[in-house]
Amino acid sequence: MEMLFGFIVLLVCLIIGVRHGGLGLAVISGIGLVIFTFVFGYKPGKPPIDVMLIIMAVVTCAGFLQTSGGLTVMLKYAEKFLRSNPKRITIYAPLTTWFLTVLCGTGHVVYTMFPIIYDIAIKQNIRPERPMAVASVASQMGICASPVSVAVVSIVAFLAAAGHEYSVLQILMVSIPATGLGVFFAALWSYRRGKELSDDKEFQEFIKDPANREYVYGDSESLLDKELPTEYYRATMIFLVGILVIAVLGNFPGLLPAFPPKPDAAPKPISMVLVIQMVMLLIGALILLTCKVKAKDVGNSQVFRSGVVALVSVYGVAWMADTFFGAHMAFLKEFLGNAVKTYPWAYAVLAFLTSKLVNSQGAAIAIVVPMALNVGMDPVLILSFISACYGYFFLPTYPSDLACIGFDRSGTTKIGKYILNHSFMIPGLIGVISGCCVGYVVAHAIL
Repeated sequence: MEMLFGFIVLLVCLIIGVRHGGLGLAVISGIGLVIFTFVFGYKPGKPPIDVMLIIMAVVTCAGFLQTSGGLTVMLKYAEKFLRSNPKRITIYAPLTTWFLTVLCGTGHVVYTMFPIIYDIAIKQNIRPERPMAVASVASQMGICASPVSVAVVSIVAFLAAAGHEYSVLQILMVSIPATGLGVFFAALWSYRRGKELSDDKEFQEFIKDPANREYVYGDSESLLDKELPTEYYRATMIFLVGILVIAVLGNFPGLLPAFPPKPDAAPKPISMVLVIQMVMLLIGALILLTCKVKAKDVGNSQVFRSGVVALVSVYGVAWMADTFFGAHMAFLKEFLGNAVKTYPWAYAVLAFLTSKLVNSQGAAIAIVVPMALNVGMDPVLILSFISACYGYFFLPTYPSDLACIGFDRSGTTKIGKYILNHSFMIPGLIGVISGCCVGYVVAHAIL
């Protein structure tokens, strides 16, 4: 009974906190911590310090990339690619937004792509809902395939803390094909979704008004005619080389400095958790010194602000969850351990629901991965179902989905009458389910 009341406290804190965003989730988690410690008498868990430090390094680097203009270069080339293949926009747009997220570690890059995708689709008389909805889903699925995302670096840190040394490259060897193919299958389904614009009576009625027609078919801003400074390209190259360095060091531990963990022990290579932090800070420093960036401007960048919110969110929610689950670990090991061994997909369902509950893949991972590792779940299974950490499309309340609806001036991307029948539901389910299936096969084949 006590465990049930504790779980209700945990659930209420998550539900109330998520209404106030990432920072709200962090501080509301403090209420749960106090109740668990002073009322229930639970021993306080440990804040995920290593995870927080690695997130801090990554978001700082990403902030320097955006402030330097390196992100703009990536968006310009993405637009050039899409405009050169307009008839295949439904397939290429989601793959492009997924790839941008993989490179940058955040799905927020999609906001700049929405007006471009819309402009190309409407000029080709392609129903904008087809590429736009799946592009929004794809931008979030790419998070678990990015070497510089909060989600991936958190998994690396949690696995390392539990004694499982998986490199970033090993994780990406699973998550990239899993999420990438998930996006591709969702795009294939979207290719013929909905009515053609010429057959859509609601749309045709709307554009009968000349003002509405001008609104729907008006031009969107483009990056193609903009001349970008040399420093923008330099920043992009520094960032991409840094990502390559992390991949190489993760795959060849012999290149890493080695130190004895104890005075008389044999030297061991330093942890990739430390390597990622060092390289991320180095990339930021090189961009600062060579690309005419003002360090004070980095704190105002969208990517940095979003990353700091994710950092604080993970701090609060992971500490609260660790306190609750730690107090009942014996029961959880017996109950959840047997459930996961018998029904491995149960972990995927749990990760999916948790992600929707907290509206963050990083926060979901901070809750479910340590718990799964503590009950003895095979890390290969955790990596198999990495796609399931994206579940917040289920209700159309996430900022990127709402922005997608706003950018679609044709009105074809929308929230349905029954809320759940919205434009993102089926692409999201196809992407996640197929991603989990691919991830399961790939993880068991190579890990």
